[in-house]
Amino acid sequence: MSIIYFLIGCSVLLALGFLSAFLWAQRSGQNDDLYTPSIRILLDDEHPDEDKK
Repeated sequence: MSIIYFLIGCSVLLALGFLSAFLWAQRSGQNDDLYTPSIRILLDDEHPDEDKK
């Protein structure tokens, strides 16, 4: 029966570790924009010479 308490303690510690890693990733901006960098090459850039016309 004591092994159950040990396994519950280990799983809670593991879950807290994953939660802290997730919160760190959110705060540091690890996954702010995953879509735009992949299509950046397809977007047209405006040239500064065309604005003067």
